[in-house]
Amino acid sequence: MKKIIFSLFIATVGFSVKAQIKTPQPSTFQKIEQAVGLSNITLEYSRPNMNGRAIFGNLVPFGEIWRTGANANTKITFSTDVTIDGKSLKKGTYAIFTKPNKNAWEVIFYSDATNWGTPRTWDETKVALQTSVNVQEMPMNIETFTMTFDDITNNSAVIGILWEKANVEIKFETPTDVMVSQQIKTIMAGPSADDFFASAVYYLQANKDIKQAQKWIDKAVEMTSEKPRYWFLRQQSLIHAKAGNKKGAIAAAKASLKYAEEGKNADYIKMNKDSLKEWGAM
Repeated sequence: MKKIIFSLFIATVGFSVKAQIKTPQPSTFQKIEQAVGLSNITLEYSRPNMNGRAIFGNLVPFGEIWRTGANANTKITFSTDVTIDGKSLKKGTYAIFTKPNKNAWEVIFYSDATNWGTPRTWDETKVALQTSVNVQEMPMNIETFTMTFDDITNNSAVIGILWEKANVEIKFETPTDVMVSQQIKTIMAGPSADDFFASAVYYLQANKDIKQAQKWIDKAVEMTSEKPRYWFLRQQSLIHAKAGNKKGAIAAAKASLKYAEEGKNADYIKMNKDSLKEWGAM
């Protein structure tokens, strides 16, 4: 009995030691990060080799869903919405599954990227986008499964999938023009009410030019007059008080109090009442 226990102990120790040894993965991992316009795309996948095997139509059967690589799901992450084959794909992380055929592949962006390989149960509701792309035949074998970003412009790029003699290209488009145009519109329109407000409050707190702070806070309040903000009006009252305009300070505090009461903000109600008492207005 002791011999048996000792043998099991030796076997367990041997197994534990072996489990700590790191060896190269037969299918190496690759992570690619690519900027396309103002969008950032990250691709993560594992790269099996041909190793003398026939791949498509054999190791990877035609007409069946394939994990598109090896090991964990091949994953792609888009920082913005993109368009593929005229269809919108929301920003986020997707598993890329494919269904290879001789002349064309189905490419599927699947919203659950946590599977190891293909899902045990395929859920059509998780298919975020599906498209079909033609296969181009390469003049030589690509030994190691490869994915690339090619043909990069400000507004688009191509995801390449290459293995054996197959080359598949999936073009996607990014909303670069929309994003840049919106920035231009915003900047050219001048500072926002929040910009004026932040600048005025900074000048107040840093004891800088209070007259300039007055101009900025008045502009911020004016720009939000259709939907008054009691926190804007509160700072306006403080800035006017510091600038020596007691009448303007009281008017702003009363307006801030009114909207704070409507918004049921107890802190601002108290602060405004305290100031109005201090200024002899209550």
